Amino acid sequence: MNTSKWRKQQNKDSFFKRAQSEGWRSRAVFKLEEIDKKYHLLQSGLIVIDLGASPGSWSQYAAKKVLPKGRVIALDLLKMDLLSGVDFIQTDFAKDEAVGQINAVLQDHKAGLVMSDIAPNISGVRSIDQPKSMHLAELALDLCYKVLKYKGNFLIKIFQGEGFDPFVAECRKSFKNVRIVKPKASRPESREVYLVATGSRL
Repeated sequence: MNTSKWRKQQNKDSFFKRAQSEGWRSRAVFKLEEIDKKYHLLQSGLIVIDLGASPGSWSQYAAKKVLPKGRVIALDLLKMDLLSGVDFIQTDFAKDEAVGQINAVLQDHKAGLVMSDIAPNISGVRSIDQPKSMHLAELALDLCYKVLKYKGNFLIKIFQGEGFDPFVAECRKSFKNVRIVKPKASRPESREVYLVATGSRL
């Protein structure tokens, strides 16, 4: 999509306008808000890890729900403007050192929720983009094995296509309940859906 077309689409987007008027960093916040209202993933005192956090609307929302007793640890390769009460780590979560960086902030605690709204850099070629997307999802699930507490939860954006069904099946082995949802703020033409996995058996 060219920049001009994208801007026109954004200007017509009610979620984009609402995010601007309410002071959220992006329209993506309304996807998390809808999922959270239905599944109650975020509660006061929870420790949350937000993967691919920039520009920060998910961390922004999570902080409002879990602080001051909880904490939010946000990770991204890109820089992110600081948010009050959010620990930001600029790193590649797929690298081994990321776990050490997270654990340094956790200080022997475990996270109650790992969430990810990551999408790979899109080429427009599905045969290239889909494997990249599923690889990121697998890495996020692997991180859950290392930092998520027993009975913790996992929320991740994934794209329907090759690798989708095996990934869902793998999550079903590790969590008590796994659901696939498409929030209203997700554009109808997008293949994106969100996997909500609750009750970690890890």
